Amino acid sequence: MENWTDRIFYHIYPIGMCGAPKQNDFCSPAGNGLLSLVKHIPRLLSLGINALYIGPLFESSSHGYDTVDYYHVDRRLGNNNDLKELTGILHENGISVILDGVFNHTGRDFFAFKDVKEKRENSQYSNWYFNINFSQNNEYNDGFTYEGWAGHKSLVKLNLDCRDVRDHLLGAVKYWIKEFDIDGLRLDAANVISIDFLKELSSFSKNLKKTFWLMGEIVAGDYRSLAHEGCLDSATNYELYNSLWSCFHNQNIYELAWTLKREFSDGGLYPDLTLYNFADNHDVNRVASSLNDQANLFPLYGALFCSPGIPSIYYGSEYGIYGKRNNHNDYDLRPAWEDAWTQSNIGKDLFKEICRFSKLRRESEALKNGKFCELLVSYEQIFAFSRETNNEIIIVTINATQKKKECMLYNEKIGNSEWIDLLSEEIFTAKNNTLEILLYPSWLRILKIISVQNKSPYHTNSG
Repeated sequence: MENWTDRIFYHIYPIGMCGAPKQNDFCSPAGNGLLSLVKHIPRLLSLGINALYIGPLFESSSHGYDTVDYYHVDRRLGNNNDLKELTGILHENGISVILDGVFNHTGRDFFAFKDVKEKRENSQYSNWYFNINFSQNNEYNDGFTYEGWAGHKSLVKLNLDCRDVRDHLLGAVKYWIKEFDIDGLRLDAANVISIDFLKELSSFSKNLKKTFWLMGEIVAGDYRSLAHEGCLDSATNYELYNSLWSCFHNQNIYELAWTLKREFSDGGLYPDLTLYNFADNHDVNRVASSLNDQANLFPLYGALFCSPGIPSIYYGSEYGIYGKRNNHNDYDLRPAWEDAWTQSNIGKDLFKEICRFSKLRRESEALKNGKFCELLVSYEQIFAFSRETNNEIIIVTINATQKKKECMLYNEKIGNSEWIDLLSEEIFTAKNNTLEILLYPSWLRILKIISVQNKSPYHTNSG
């Protein structure tokens, strides 16, 4: 597996971001949504983005996850030539391209399902779908029943044990790699997909492109069940997502500390697994809508960029935009891009600080690949941890309150040493294994060791 810890992701939901029609009429001329994304590249480069995850963009009926054709770009966004041109431009700018692989289900307008509706038991595709029963009826009055994803009958579950289904999907992957030179896939609903299929997909795609990256959407459960050698390379870290917004919303830094220690410390669940970390995405409330105090967006994103794994930004959230799910649709989570977002006061400030967090991460071996170790969790809502490699040591201290706090770190590994805050460039001197730090409200310090005055277990070649 290739280690993607040097990647910083930007996630877009193209049908929403590009302002595409909500429903596909299957007859309109191709739009220009995909090529409109080119204008965002300078802004992405300012954020340090080197990987773009583009949500579903192949022909579908409505929201993109009800696929109609795996071999053609959704006409509401453009055409296949547009995607080829876009990936070429992104690659020229050093940005990898990850697409959504929606392989668990199709839409009802997919050719195989339409054939089943027409020919019933006589359809050559009757074994393409899971649990079809021609002796019953359904809400669409099809004259048969079938299994839908999570009970949604508009998303018809594919039978991935069927060789013809696999060949059709793997053929699409081969086409995407050969025609568009994509660099990887995010597997939708990976936790309910046949592991045999995922293993075959891994072998198949890596034979076509050795560095091809596969990341699975796993909302709950053991990420290692699918993310391991011979299967997926990574998984969506929903556990960290939940603790990020919740700890800052509820003023309970223990939540974040517990998750990071549980996942990444020595003896933790995933110290050697590169997980995909995010503050929000197209399926959950915007993180700005989940916090009581918008000031905590700053330490939240600081924590995201300093944590083990791969950080990702969902489009618009770098400006602190709002959006909540409702009982009817997810449109508020997936709005059309508005240039006005970039002009709000908090938007300008947040964008600037995320750019700084991103730059520090790109330049730090420890933040990208260092071991994680918890140093302090305090009832004062202060959390400190280290990231360490043989050549660099970083200590991150987070203040989740709206008050200045004095933080005293005591650890036998600190010894007598000097540290620089990479954000403020202030110097702090540690004596007798103790480092005293002033923490500003809703902020953090990212401290790098620059000198050691005596022999100490915290020894580094830097400085």
